[in-house]
Amino acid sequence: MNRSARTNDRYSNPRKSSTAGSDRGARFRPKGQSRSGNRSGGNGRRPSVPGEFALPVTITPALPAAATFGELDMPAELLTTLTGLGVTEPFPIQAATLPNSLAGRDVLGRGRTGSGKTLAFGLALLVRTAGQRAEPRQPLALILVPTRELAQQVTDALTPYAQALKLRLATVVGGMSIGRQAGALRAGAEVVVATPGRLKDLIERKDCRLDQVKITVLDEADQMADMGFMPQVTALLDQVRPDGQRLLFSATLDRNVDLLVRRYLHDPVVHSVDPSAGAVTTMEHHLLHIHDADKHATTTEIAARDGRVIMFLDTKHAVDKLTKHLLNSGVRAAALHGGKSQPQRTRTLARFKTGEVTALVATNVAARGIHVDNLDLVVNVDPPTDHKDYLHRGGRTARAGESGRVVTLVLPNQRRDMARLMADAGITPQTTQVRSGEAELSRITGAQAPSGVPVTIAAPVTERPKRSGGSAPFRGRGTRPGRPGRSGGESRRSAEARQLTEARKAARVRRSS
Repeated sequence: MNRSARTNDRYSNPRKSSTAGSDRGARFRPKGQSRSGNRSGGNGRRPSVPGEFALPVTITPALPAAATFGELDMPAELLTTLTGLGVTEPFPIQAATLPNSLAGRDVLGRGRTGSGKTLAFGLALLVRTAGQRAEPRQPLALILVPTRELAQQVTDALTPYAQALKLRLATVVGGMSIGRQAGALRAGAEVVVATPGRLKDLIERKDCRLDQVKITVLDEADQMADMGFMPQVTALLDQVRPDGQRLLFSATLDRNVDLLVRRYLHDPVVHSVDPSAGAVTTMEHHLLHIHDADKHATTTEIAARDGRVIMFLDTKHAVDKLTKHLLNSGVRAAALHGGKSQPQRTRTLARFKTGEVTALVATNVAARGIHVDNLDLVVNVDPPTDHKDYLHRGGRTARAGESGRVVTLVLPNQRRDMARLMADAGITPQTTQVRSGEAELSRITGAQAPSGVPVTIAAPVTERPKRSGGSAPFRGRGTRPGRPGRSGGESRRSAEARQLTEARKAARVRRSS
Protein backbone atom coordinates (compact mmCIF):
# COMPACT_ATOMS: atom_id res chain seq x y z
CA MET A 1 0.00 0.00 0.00
CA ASN A 2 1.09 3.58 -0.59
CA ARG A 3 2.27 5.65 2.32
CA SER A 4 2.26 9.42 2.42
CA ALA A 5 5.66 11.04 2.43
CA ARG A 6 6.91 11.88 5.90
CA THR A 7 10.21 12.99 7.25
CA ASN A 8 12.63 11.53 9.76
CA ASP A 9 16.21 12.73 9.88
CA ARG A 10 17.09 10.33 12.67
CA TYR A 11 16.79 7.33 10.38
CA SER A 12 18.51 8.91 7.39
CA ASN A 13 21.89 7.30 6.79
CA PRO A 14 23.93 9.14 4.17
CA ARG A 15 25.19 6.70 1.57
CA LYS A 16 26.05 6.93 -2.09
CA SER A 17 22.99 6.89 -4.25
CA SER A 18 24.04 4.40 -6.91
CA THR A 19 21.72 1.46 -7.27
CA ALA A 20 22.78 -1.74 -5.53
CA GLY A 21 22.76 -4.99 -7.41
CA SER A 22 22.07 -5.25 -11.13
CA ASP A 23 20.01 -2.83 -13.18
CA ARG A 24 17.00 -5.14 -12.90
CA GLY A 25 15.71 -2.97 -10.07
CA ALA A 26 15.20 -0.01 -12.40
CA ARG A 27 12.16 -1.56 -14.03
CA PHE A 28 10.38 -1.79 -10.68
CA ARG A 29 11.15 1.79 -9.66
CA PRO A 30 8.58 4.55 -10.25
CA LYS A 31 9.57 7.09 -12.86
CA GLY A 32 11.86 9.72 -11.44
CA GLN A 33 12.55 7.83 -8.20
CA SER A 34 16.18 7.50 -7.27
CA ARG A 35 17.71 5.41 -4.48
CA SER A 36 18.68 8.49 -2.52
CA GLY A 37 15.16 9.87 -2.05
CA ASN A 38 14.47 13.28 -0.52
CA ARG A 39 15.17 14.08 3.10
CA SER A 40 13.91 16.85 5.29
CA GLY A 41 13.86 17.56 8.98
CA GLY A 42 11.49 16.05 11.50
CA ASN A 43 11.25 13.16 13.90
CA GLY A 44 7.99 11.43 13.02
CA ARG A 45 7.96 7.76 14.01
CA ARG A 46 5.35 5.05 13.95
CA PRO A 47 3.85 3.83 17.21
CA SER A 48 5.66 0.76 18.48
CA VAL A 49 4.52 -2.50 19.98
CA PRO A 50 5.22 -2.54 23.77
CA GLY A 51 8.89 -3.39 24.35
CA GLU A 52 9.86 -2.47 20.79
CA PHE A 53 11.35 0.70 19.37
CA ALA A 54 9.27 3.18 17.42
CA LEU A 55 9.43 2.23 13.76
CA PRO A 56 10.95 4.70 11.30
CA VAL A 57 8.62 6.51 8.95
CA THR A 58 9.05 5.95 5.22
CA ILE A 59 10.06 9.19 3.49
CA THR A 60 9.65 7.98 -0.09
CA PRO A 61 6.22 6.37 -0.59
CA ALA A 62 6.25 2.60 -0.86
CA LEU A 63 5.16 0.83 -4.02
CA PRO A 64 1.78 -0.92 -3.92
CA ALA A 65 1.62 -4.55 -2.84
CA ALA A 66 1.61 -7.23 -5.54
CA ALA A 67 -1.34 -9.59 -5.83
CA THR A 68 0.61 -12.26 -7.71
CA PHE A 69 4.23 -13.16 -8.40
CA GLY A 70 3.56 -12.60 -12.10
CA GLU A 71 2.96 -8.89 -11.47
CA LEU A 72 6.55 -8.55 -10.31
CA ASP A 73 7.98 -9.37 -13.75
CA MET A 74 10.54 -11.71 -12.26
CA PRO A 75 12.58 -13.92 -14.61
CA ALA A 76 10.52 -16.61 -16.33
CA GLU A 77 12.71 -19.41 -15.00
CA LEU A 78 12.10 -18.19 -11.45
CA LEU A 79 8.33 -18.03 -11.95
CA THR A 80 8.42 -21.54 -13.39
CA THR A 81 10.30 -22.81 -10.34
CA LEU A 82 7.84 -21.13 -7.97
CA THR A 83 4.92 -22.77 -9.75
CA GLY A 84 6.65 -26.13 -9.84
CA LEU A 85 7.16 -26.00 -6.07
CA GLY A 86 3.53 -25.09 -5.47
CA VAL A 87 4.24 -21.47 -4.50
CA THR A 88 1.44 -19.79 -6.41
CA GLU A 89 0.38 -16.86 -4.26
CA PRO A 90 2.58 -14.49 -2.25
CA PHE A 91 2.11 -14.26 1.51
CA PRO A 92 1.29 -10.77 2.84
CA ILE A 93 4.87 -9.91 3.80
CA GLN A 94 6.08 -11.05 0.36
CA ALA A 95 3.36 -9.15 -1.50
CA ALA A 96 4.12 -5.96 0.44
CA THR A 97 7.92 -5.97 0.39
CA LEU A 98 8.96 -7.60 -2.90
CA PRO A 99 7.94 -4.68 -5.17
CA ASN A 100 10.13 -2.39 -3.07
CA SER A 101 13.10 -4.70 -2.50
CA LEU A 102 13.17 -5.56 -6.21
CA ALA A 103 13.37 -1.82 -6.89
CA GLY A 104 16.46 -1.54 -4.69
CA ARG A 105 14.81 -0.01 -1.62
CA ASP A 106 15.96 -0.82 1.90
CA VAL A 107 13.31 -2.79 3.78
CA LEU A 108 12.49 -3.20 7.46
CA GLY A 109 10.09 -6.13 7.70
CA ARG A 110 8.50 -7.69 10.74
CA GLY A 111 6.58 -10.93 10.49
CA ARG A 112 6.12 -13.90 12.75
CA THR A 113 8.10 -17.07 12.05
CA GLY A 114 6.45 -19.01 9.26
CA SER A 115 5.02 -15.90 7.63
CA GLY A 116 7.18 -16.22 4.51
CA LYS A 117 10.11 -13.95 5.40
CA THR A 118 12.70 -16.16 3.69
CA LEU A 119 11.22 -15.79 0.21
CA ALA A 120 10.38 -12.15 0.94
CA PHE A 121 14.06 -11.27 1.08
CA GLY A 122 15.45 -14.26 -0.81
CA LEU A 123 13.66 -13.78 -4.12
CA ALA A 124 14.63 -10.11 -4.31
CA LEU A 125 18.25 -10.87 -3.45
CA LEU A 126 18.48 -13.60 -6.09
CA VAL A 127 16.76 -11.59 -8.84
CA ARG A 128 18.97 -8.55 -8.25
CA THR A 129 22.10 -10.72 -8.25
CA ALA A 130 21.19 -12.79 -11.32
CA GLY A 131 23.41 -12.41 -14.37
CA GLN A 132 26.49 -11.47 -12.35
CA ARG A 133 29.52 -13.62 -11.61
CA ALA A 134 31.44 -13.44 -8.36
CA GLU A 135 35.22 -13.45 -8.28
CA PRO A 136 36.92 -15.94 -5.95
CA ARG A 137 36.48 -14.99 -2.27
CA GLN A 138 34.29 -12.00 -3.22
CA PRO A 139 30.55 -12.72 -2.84
CA LEU A 140 27.99 -10.28 -4.22
CA ALA A 141 25.17 -10.88 -1.72
CA LEU A 142 25.16 -11.77 1.97
CA ILE A 143 22.51 -13.22 4.29
CA LEU A 144 23.40 -13.06 7.99
CA VAL A 145 21.52 -15.33 10.40
CA PRO A 146 21.99 -16.11 14.11
CA THR A 147 22.09 -19.94 14.11
CA ARG A 148 23.38 -22.85 12.06
CA GLU A 149 19.89 -24.32 11.82
CA LEU A 150 18.46 -21.13 10.36
CA ALA A 151 21.37 -20.88 7.93
CA GLN A 152 20.65 -24.38 6.69
CA GLN A 153 16.93 -23.68 6.42
CA VAL A 154 17.54 -20.51 4.40
CA THR A 155 19.98 -22.35 2.14
CA ASP A 156 17.53 -25.21 1.57
CA ALA A 157 14.69 -22.79 0.84
CA LEU A 158 16.64 -20.70 -1.67
CA THR A 159 18.66 -23.42 -3.42
CA PRO A 160 16.08 -24.34 -6.12
CA TYR A 161 15.60 -20.68 -7.04
CA ALA A 162 19.34 -20.00 -7.06
CA GLN A 163 19.86 -22.99 -9.34
CA ALA A 164 17.16 -21.71 -11.69
CA LEU A 165 19.08 -18.43 -11.98
CA LYS A 166 22.49 -20.17 -12.16
CA LEU A 167 23.68 -18.58 -8.93
CA ARG A 168 26.11 -20.29 -6.56
CA LEU A 169 25.25 -20.47 -2.85
CA ALA A 170 27.75 -21.03 -0.04
CA THR A 171 26.76 -21.74 3.56
CA VAL A 172 29.23 -20.54 6.19
CA VAL A 173 28.53 -21.67 9.76
CA GLY A 174 30.40 -22.87 12.84
CA GLY A 175 30.58 -26.53 13.78
CA MET A 176 31.43 -27.59 10.22
CA SER A 177 34.68 -27.88 8.30
CA ILE A 178 36.08 -24.40 7.82
CA GLY A 179 38.37 -25.77 5.11
CA ARG A 180 35.46 -26.87 2.94
CA GLN A 181 33.72 -23.54 3.44
CA ALA A 182 36.89 -21.68 2.50
CA GLY A 183 37.12 -23.88 -0.60
CA ALA A 184 33.58 -22.96 -1.63
CA LEU A 185 34.42 -19.27 -1.30
CA ARG A 186 37.65 -19.67 -3.26
CA ALA A 187 35.71 -21.38 -6.03
CA GLY A 188 33.37 -18.41 -6.16
CA ALA A 189 29.88 -17.94 -4.74
CA GLU A 190 27.51 -15.13 -5.62
CA VAL A 191 25.44 -15.57 -2.43
CA VAL A 192 26.74 -16.40 1.04
CA VAL A 193 24.48 -17.48 3.92
CA ALA A 194 26.45 -17.10 7.14
CA THR A 195 26.51 -16.88 10.89
CA PRO A 196 28.54 -13.86 12.07
CA GLY A 197 31.27 -15.71 13.96
CA ARG A 198 32.31 -18.11 11.21
CA LEU A 199 32.20 -15.39 8.54
CA LYS A 200 34.46 -13.24 10.71
CA ASP A 201 36.91 -16.16 11.01
CA LEU A 202 37.01 -16.65 7.24
CA ILE A 203 37.60 -12.94 6.64
CA GLU A 204 40.49 -12.98 9.11
CA ARG A 205 41.94 -15.97 7.22
CA LYS A 206 41.76 -13.92 3.99
CA ASP A 207 39.32 -16.46 2.55
CA CYS A 208 36.55 -13.89 2.08
CA ARG A 209 36.10 -10.20 1.34
CA LEU A 210 32.86 -8.24 1.59
CA ASP A 211 33.75 -5.13 -0.40
CA GLN A 212 31.78 -6.40 -3.42
CA VAL A 213 28.61 -7.25 -1.47
CA LYS A 214 25.80 -5.13 -2.94
CA ILE A 215 22.83 -6.66 -1.10
CA THR A 216 22.86 -7.57 2.59
CA VAL A 217 20.10 -9.31 4.53
CA LEU A 218 19.83 -9.51 8.31
CA ASP A 219 17.43 -12.28 9.26
CA GLU A 220 16.29 -12.55 12.90
CA ALA A 221 18.39 -9.54 13.82
CA ASP A 222 16.95 -9.37 17.33
CA GLN A 223 18.25 -12.84 18.19
CA MET A 224 21.68 -11.91 16.90
CA ALA A 225 21.58 -9.00 19.33
CA ASP A 226 20.33 -11.23 22.17
CA MET A 227 23.16 -13.71 21.51
CA GLY A 228 25.79 -10.97 21.74
CA PHE A 229 26.60 -10.86 18.02
CA MET A 230 25.94 -7.13 17.62
CA PRO A 231 29.65 -6.09 17.56
CA GLN A 232 30.38 -8.77 14.95
CA VAL A 233 27.32 -7.84 12.89
CA THR A 234 28.19 -4.14 12.80
CA ALA A 235 31.82 -4.95 11.95
CA LEU A 236 30.63 -7.05 9.00
CA LEU A 237 28.14 -4.43 7.82
CA ASP A 238 30.89 -1.83 7.86
CA GLN A 239 32.78 -3.94 5.28
CA VAL A 240 30.05 -4.24 2.64
CA ARG A 241 29.58 -1.63 -0.07
CA PRO A 242 28.31 1.61 1.49
CA ASP A 243 25.97 2.20 -1.46
CA GLY A 244 24.45 -1.27 -1.14
CA GLN A 245 20.93 -2.38 -0.35
CA ARG A 246 20.02 -3.57 3.17
CA LEU A 247 17.05 -5.75 4.09
CA LEU A 248 16.28 -6.40 7.76
CA PHE A 249 13.64 -9.02 8.61
CA SER A 250 12.65 -10.36 12.00
CA ALA A 251 9.76 -11.75 13.99
CA THR A 252 10.28 -9.14 16.70
CA LEU A 253 11.99 -5.75 16.63
CA ASP A 254 13.20 -4.90 20.09
CA ARG A 255 15.27 -1.91 21.04
CA ASN A 256 18.56 -3.72 20.47
CA VAL A 257 17.81 -3.61 16.74
CA ASP A 258 17.28 0.16 16.81
CA LEU A 259 21.03 0.71 16.35
CA LEU A 260 21.06 -1.31 13.13
CA VAL A 261 18.04 0.51 11.74
CA ARG A 262 19.41 3.98 12.49
CA ARG A 263 22.93 3.23 11.32
CA TYR A 264 22.46 1.05 8.27
CA LEU A 265 18.95 1.40 6.79
CA HIS A 266 18.34 4.36 4.50
CA ASP A 267 14.75 5.55 4.04
CA PRO A 268 13.45 2.00 4.54
CA VAL A 269 10.09 0.70 3.48
CA VAL A 270 8.52 -0.48 6.74
CA HIS A 271 6.15 -3.40 6.72
CA SER A 272 4.78 -5.27 9.72
CA VAL A 273 2.77 -8.48 9.58
CA ASP A 274 1.44 -10.20 12.70
CA PRO A 275 3.24 -8.19 15.43
CA SER A 276 2.67 -11.14 17.76
CA ALA A 277 1.92 -14.79 17.26
CA GLY A 278 -1.37 -14.15 19.01
CA ALA A 279 -2.64 -12.56 15.80
CA VAL A 280 -2.41 -15.90 14.00
CA THR A 281 -5.89 -17.33 13.89
CA THR A 282 -4.65 -20.83 13.04
CA MET A 283 -2.64 -21.10 16.27
CA GLU A 284 -4.18 -22.05 19.62
CA HIS A 285 -2.50 -21.22 22.92
CA HIS A 286 -3.09 -23.38 25.99
CA LEU A 287 -1.84 -23.00 29.55
CA LEU A 288 -2.17 -26.34 31.31
CA HIS A 289 -2.11 -25.95 35.07
CA ILE A 290 -0.54 -29.04 36.62
CA HIS A 291 0.85 -30.15 39.97
CA ASP A 292 4.59 -30.58 40.40
CA ALA A 293 4.28 -34.27 41.28
CA ASP A 294 2.36 -34.94 38.05
CA LYS A 295 4.59 -33.01 35.63
CA HIS A 296 6.75 -35.99 34.66
CA ALA A 297 3.79 -38.26 33.89
CA THR A 298 1.96 -35.52 32.01
CA THR A 299 5.00 -34.78 29.87
CA THR A 300 5.50 -38.47 29.08
CA GLU A 301 1.89 -38.99 27.99
CA ILE A 302 2.00 -35.94 25.71
CA ALA A 303 5.24 -37.17 24.13
CA ALA A 304 3.62 -40.57 23.48
CA ARG A 305 0.87 -39.04 21.32
CA ASP A 306 0.28 -40.09 17.75
CA GLY A 307 2.13 -37.55 15.64
CA ARG A 308 5.17 -35.38 16.18
CA VAL A 309 5.82 -32.87 18.94
CA ILE A 310 8.61 -30.48 19.91
CA MET A 311 9.16 -30.17 23.66
CA PHE A 312 11.19 -27.25 25.01
CA LEU A 313 13.19 -27.34 28.25
CA ASP A 314 15.59 -24.86 29.80
CA THR A 315 18.86 -26.80 30.06
CA LYS A 316 20.89 -29.36 28.13
CA HIS A 317 20.96 -31.64 31.18
CA ALA A 318 17.17 -31.57 31.46
CA VAL A 319 16.84 -32.31 27.74
CA ASP A 320 19.15 -35.33 27.92
CA LYS A 321 17.46 -36.64 31.07
CA LEU A 322 13.94 -36.40 29.61
CA THR A 323 15.04 -37.91 26.29
CA LYS A 324 16.52 -40.94 28.06
CA HIS A 325 13.32 -41.38 30.10
CA LEU A 326 11.12 -41.15 27.01
CA LEU A 327 13.19 -43.73 25.13
CA ASN A 328 12.94 -46.10 28.09
CA SER A 329 9.17 -45.51 28.14
CA GLY A 330 8.71 -46.43 24.48
CA VAL A 331 8.71 -42.97 22.87
CA ARG A 332 10.91 -42.39 19.83
CA ALA A 333 12.62 -39.30 21.21
CA ALA A 334 15.81 -37.43 20.36
CA ALA A 335 17.67 -34.54 21.99
CA LEU A 336 18.65 -31.29 20.30
CA HIS A 337 20.80 -28.69 22.04
CA GLY A 338 24.00 -26.71 21.73
CA GLY A 339 26.08 -29.53 23.19
CA LYS A 340 25.50 -31.64 20.09
CA SER A 341 27.81 -31.39 17.10
CA GLN A 342 26.41 -29.90 13.92
CA PRO A 343 26.29 -33.28 12.12
CA GLN A 344 24.40 -34.74 15.09
CA ARG A 345 21.93 -31.85 15.07
CA THR A 346 21.42 -32.11 11.32
CA ARG A 347 20.87 -35.87 11.56
CA THR A 348 18.39 -35.48 14.44
CA LEU A 349 16.36 -32.88 12.55
CA ALA A 350 16.28 -35.06 9.44
CA ARG A 351 14.94 -37.98 11.48
CA PHE A 352 12.31 -35.76 13.06
CA LYS A 353 11.17 -34.48 9.68
CA THR A 354 10.80 -38.01 8.30
CA GLY A 355 8.96 -39.24 11.40
CA GLU A 356 11.64 -41.69 12.53
CA VAL A 357 11.79 -39.51 15.65
CA THR A 358 8.39 -38.38 16.93
CA ALA A 359 9.35 -36.34 20.00
CA LEU A 360 12.07 -33.72 19.58
CA VAL A 361 13.29 -32.60 23.02
CA ALA A 362 15.15 -29.32 22.71
CA THR A 363 16.53 -26.20 24.28
CA ASN A 364 16.03 -22.81 22.64
CA VAL A 365 18.54 -23.80 19.95
CA ALA A 366 15.53 -25.16 18.04
CA ALA A 367 13.34 -22.12 18.66
CA ARG A 368 14.32 -20.44 15.40
CA GLY A 369 15.24 -21.59 11.98
CA ILE A 370 13.54 -24.98 12.03
CA HIS A 371 10.72 -25.63 9.62
CA VAL A 372 8.85 -28.94 9.82
CA ASP A 373 5.77 -29.43 7.66
CA ASN A 374 2.55 -30.41 9.42
CA LEU A 375 3.90 -30.01 12.94
CA ASP A 376 0.77 -29.31 14.97
CA LEU A 377 2.02 -29.27 18.58
CA VAL A 378 4.72 -27.43 20.50
CA VAL A 379 5.01 -27.98 24.26
CA ASN A 380 6.83 -25.73 26.71
CA VAL A 381 7.70 -28.26 29.40
CA ASP A 382 9.66 -25.47 31.05
CA PRO A 383 7.88 -22.14 30.44
CA PRO A 384 10.02 -19.49 28.74
CA THR A 385 11.00 -16.44 30.75
CA ASP A 386 10.66 -13.96 27.89
CA HIS A 387 7.71 -13.34 25.58
CA LYS A 388 10.02 -13.29 22.56
CA ASP A 389 11.20 -16.80 23.38
CA TYR A 390 7.57 -17.86 23.66
CA LEU A 391 6.73 -16.46 20.24
CA HIS A 392 9.71 -18.10 18.59
CA ARG A 393 9.16 -21.46 20.25
CA GLY A 394 5.52 -21.37 19.22
CA GLY A 395 6.50 -20.32 15.72
CA ARG A 396 7.58 -23.91 14.97
CA THR A 397 3.89 -24.74 14.49
CA ALA A 398 1.05 -23.10 12.53
CA ARG A 399 3.53 -22.14 9.82
CA ALA A 400 2.54 -20.96 6.36
CA GLY A 401 -1.18 -21.05 7.08
CA GLU A 402 -1.21 -24.45 8.80
CA SER A 403 -2.97 -24.94 12.13
CA GLY A 404 -1.22 -25.76 15.39
CA ARG A 405 -1.27 -25.60 19.17
CA VAL A 406 1.21 -24.23 21.65
CA VAL A 407 0.89 -25.84 25.09
CA THR A 408 2.70 -24.62 28.20
CA LEU A 409 2.85 -26.69 31.39
CA VAL A 410 2.44 -24.31 34.31
CA LEU A 411 3.13 -25.13 37.96
CA PRO A 412 1.30 -23.21 40.72
CA ASN A 413 4.31 -20.95 41.42
CA GLN A 414 4.63 -20.08 37.71
CA ARG A 415 1.08 -18.89 37.07
CA ARG A 416 1.62 -15.20 37.79
CA ASP A 417 4.74 -14.99 35.61
CA MET A 418 3.00 -16.76 32.73
CA ALA A 419 0.02 -14.41 32.92
CA ARG A 420 2.40 -11.46 32.63
CA LEU A 421 4.30 -13.09 29.76
CA MET A 422 1.09 -13.72 27.83
CA ALA A 423 0.05 -10.11 28.28
CA ASP A 424 3.43 -8.96 26.94
CA ALA A 425 2.99 -11.24 23.92
CA GLY A 426 -0.53 -9.96 23.27
CA ILE A 427 -2.05 -13.43 23.67
CA THR A 428 -5.21 -14.57 25.43
CA PRO A 429 -4.65 -18.29 26.09
CA GLN A 430 -7.07 -21.02 27.07
CA THR A 431 -6.33 -22.13 30.63
CA THR A 432 -7.17 -25.65 31.82
CA GLN A 433 -6.42 -27.64 34.98
CA VAL A 434 -5.31 -31.13 33.93
CA ARG A 435 -3.90 -34.37 35.30
CA SER A 436 -2.14 -37.23 33.58
CA GLY A 437 -4.51 -39.89 32.32
CA GLU A 438 -7.46 -37.51 32.05
CA ALA A 439 -9.57 -37.13 28.92
CA GLU A 440 -9.12 -33.34 28.90
CA LEU A 441 -5.34 -33.68 28.58
CA SER A 442 -5.84 -36.11 25.70
CA ARG A 443 -8.35 -33.80 24.00
CA ILE A 444 -5.97 -30.85 23.99
CA THR A 445 -2.68 -32.61 23.25
CA GLY A 446 -3.48 -36.13 22.04
CA ALA A 447 -1.76 -37.51 25.14
CA GLN A 448 -1.85 -41.25 25.72
CA ALA A 449 -0.09 -43.84 27.84
CA PRO A 450 3.30 -44.88 26.42
CA SER A 451 3.93 -48.48 25.42
CA GLY A 452 6.51 -49.01 28.15
CA VAL A 453 8.69 -50.99 25.74
CA PRO A 454 12.12 -49.30 25.52
CA VAL A 455 13.16 -48.17 22.07
CA THR A 456 16.56 -47.43 20.59
CA ILE A 457 17.26 -44.90 17.87
CA ALA A 458 20.16 -46.56 16.06
CA ALA A 459 23.08 -44.33 15.18
CA PRO A 460 23.92 -44.39 11.47
CA VAL A 461 26.88 -46.49 10.44
CA THR A 462 29.80 -44.27 9.54
CA GLU A 463 32.41 -45.77 7.26
CA ARG A 464 35.99 -45.32 8.37
CA PRO A 465 38.12 -43.53 5.80
CA LYS A 466 40.37 -45.92 3.92
CA ARG A 467 44.10 -45.59 4.25
CA SER A 468 45.93 -44.39 1.21
CA GLY A 469 48.35 -46.80 -0.38
CA GLY A 470 46.29 -49.95 -0.13
CA SER A 471 49.17 -52.07 -1.45
CA ALA A 472 51.22 -51.63 1.74
CA PRO A 473 51.92 -54.99 3.38
CA PHE A 474 50.09 -55.94 6.56
CA ARG A 475 52.54 -55.70 9.44
CA GLY A 476 50.41 -57.13 12.22
CA ARG A 477 48.86 -55.42 15.19
CA GLY A 478 50.93 -52.63 16.70
CA THR A 479 54.10 -53.29 14.73
CA ARG A 480 56.37 -50.85 13.01
CA PRO A 481 59.08 -51.55 10.45
CA GLY A 482 62.20 -52.81 12.18
CA ARG A 483 60.50 -53.18 15.56
CA PRO A 484 59.37 -56.36 17.26
CA GLY A 485 55.65 -56.91 17.54
CA ARG A 486 53.57 -57.39 20.68
CA SER A 487 51.41 -60.38 21.37
CA GLY A 488 47.66 -59.87 21.33
CA GLY A 489 46.43 -57.88 24.33
CA GLU A 490 49.98 -57.10 25.57
CA SER A 491 50.57 -53.52 26.69
CA ARG A 492 53.50 -51.45 25.50
CA ARG A 493 55.06 -51.47 29.00
CA SER A 494 54.79 -55.28 29.22
CA ALA A 495 56.34 -55.67 25.80
CA GLU A 496 59.26 -53.45 26.76
CA ALA A 497 59.80 -55.42 29.98
CA ARG A 498 59.70 -58.71 28.06
CA GLN A 499 62.18 -57.43 25.50
CA LEU A 500 64.53 -56.25 28.29
CA THR A 501 64.37 -59.67 29.97
CA GLU A 502 65.12 -61.42 26.68
CA ALA A 503 68.08 -59.10 26.05
CA ARG A 504 69.54 -59.86 29.50
CA LYS A 505 69.17 -63.59 28.92
CA ALA A 506 70.94 -63.26 25.59
CA ALA A 507 73.79 -61.32 27.25
CA ARG A 508 74.24 -64.02 29.90
CA VAL A 509 74.36 -66.69 27.21
CA ARG A 510 77.05 -64.76 25.35
CA ARG A 511 79.16 -64.32 28.52
CA SER A 512 78.94 -67.99 29.45
CA SER A 513 79.99 -69.02 26.00
